[in-house]
Amino acid sequence: MKKYFSWTNIRLLLILLVVCFLYSFMSKRNENRKLQKATVEFLDGEQLFVTHETVNKLLIENKKDASSIQKVALDLNNLENAINQHEMVENAEVFVSIDGNLKAVVIQKTPVARVFESHDSYYIDYKGTKMTLSSIHTARVPLVSGEINVNNSKKLDELFRIIHNDEFLKKNIIGIQIMPSGSLIMKNRNFEYDIEFGKTINMERKFKNYKAFLQKAVLDSSIYSYKNINLKFTQQVVCTK
Repeated sequence: MKKYFSWTNIRLLLILLVVCFLYSFMSKRNENRKLQKATVEFLDGEQLFVTHETVNKLLIENKKDASSIQKVALDLNNLENAINQHEMVENAEVFVSIDGNLKAVVIQKTPVARVFESHDSYYIDYKGTKMTLSSIHTARVPLVSGEINVNNSKKLDELFRIIHNDEFLKKNIIGIQIMPSGSLIMKNRNFEYDIEFGKTINMERKFKNYKAFLQKAVLDSSIYSYKNINLKFTQQVVCTK
């Protein structure tokens, strides 16, 4: 008759039981351990539209500090959702590091234009959604006036992204007026002329023409004599003195 249990099998079983017990004991002990501190990291540089203090309060849920919180009491998903619901936050990840720190890694929304309406002002972010103004920082983006509606918003969002992604345009285009016809008139930071952009078609080509024209006009100093730069015609730039 075969022996189903040998001393080797018994020893292996005992070792397995001990390992399971130690793992369970350490897990329980780790859960009951209190956090060391809470830290907040922003991935998008110094341009802060929401403060470290604001995110930190959401992390520790208005408790005095993180050291009063036990790991077992944490709900990381709820904490992430609370931070992601903040109007200035695009995405946040919350986790506990190996050394017992509660950490939030935050990506803020990126404003690409500021809209002025009769009784309101707000940003439009990179994804084309409304973003309220911040009390702690003002973004350097084009100022937009005129009506934005369901018919023109998608093309305008595309226009704002083109300007934001181009370092030259980002620094130089400071104003955009939306006319009732749908045409756009833009303002340059360094010169007094109006830029008649026309409607939101062939946008990349129009900006390419404008940059080529400006490079030439600045070199021969003729730029200072113009009052109007017309970009409506994609084959040429028409200037008026």
